Amino acid sequence: MDSAHVIVLPGGGYAAHTPSEAEPIVEWLVGLGISASVFRYPLNVRHPLPLEALQAEIRRQREQGVGRIGLMGFSAGGHLAGMAALTQGTDPRDAVHFAVLGYSITSMETETYRPSRLILLGENASPAQRRATSLDALVSASAPPFFIWHTAEDIYVPPEHTYRLASALAAHEVPHTVHVFPHGPHGLGLAVGAGDAASWREHAVRWMTEQLKAHAG
Repeated sequence: MDSAHVIVLPGGGYAAHTPSEAEPIVEWLVGLGISASVFRYPLNVRHPLPLEALQAEIRRQREQGVGRIGLMGFSAGGHLAGMAALTQGTDPRDAVHFAVLGYSITSMETETYRPSRLILLGENASPAQRRATSLDALVSASAPPFFIWHTAEDIYVPPEHTYRLASALAAHEVPHTVHVFPHGPHGLGLAVGAGDAASWREHAVRWMTEQLKAHAG
C-alpha cells in the first residue's frame, strides 16, 4: 500500500466543529494533490470516546487501501490528532505517519481553555487523568514527526500549549517543526489575509511533502 491520506479534524472546544477548519482545509489539500477528508468526531462526550472514534476512522481508511495516514487538527481537533498520534499501539492499522497541529490545545494540566477539559474529563478530574490526556506527557521516542504552528497573540489557547509539546518532542529527539507567528487571533484556519501567519500553509506543504516522500514505498 502506497497511497496517502490526511484526516482533517476541525476545532470547536470539543463542543462544536468549526466550519472554517473543515471543508475549506480539505479543499486546499485536495487542490495540492493531497487526498484528504474531514472527520467529525463525537462532541460533548467524555474521553476516550473521541479518540476511539478517530482510531476507528484510521482503521477504516486502512481497510480502503490507504497506506500512509497524516492527521491535521486545529485547536481541540489538534489535541485529538495529537492523542491519536502519540497513543498508537503496535497494530500497524493504527499507525499515524505525521501530525500537523494548528493553535492546538495540548495540555489538560493548565487552566487555559478549561471548557475542553470539563467536557472531556469532568469537573473533578484527578491530576493523573489530566496528565494522561496532556500531549507532552505522552511523547516517546517512537512518536511520529510533528508540525506545529501557533500565534503569540492567541488568548484562548496561548502558545504555551505549543511550547509544552515542542519541549517534550525535543527532549525525546522526535522530528518536529514549530512556527509561532507574532500576530493573529485564535481560529485562523487557512489564515488567508492574516499576514505572516498565512505562510503556515506554505511551510506545512513543504514539510508534508517531505514526510510523504520519506514514507513512500
